[in-house]
Amino acid sequence: MALTRFAGSLLQLVVTVAVLVALGIAAFFVSVFVVSRGAWLAGYEPSGDFVVLAASLLVVAALLGGIPFGRQTEPAEPQEQYDTTGFQ
Repeated sequence: MALTRFAGSLLQLVVTVAVLVALGIAAFFVSVFVVSRGAWLAGYEPSGDFVVLAASLLVVAALLGGIPFGRQTEPAEPQEQYDTTGFQ
């Protein structure tokens, strides 16, 4: 029983990593397109290395922006401390 649970968890981890890598690559391609089209609309002709650098910085900023750094450090108070008279 424990072995099947471990195998299931391992498979879930592998699938999750594969999906996240695929989504990261797709987001990077979209960012490269947006940066290159934006430069074209602005009248610039940037080289490919600057387009890739700008797109990678945008993707990293988007990924780091989604991380909840300000998590609650103290556990939530139990419900027994609140007065629930009349609302039961």
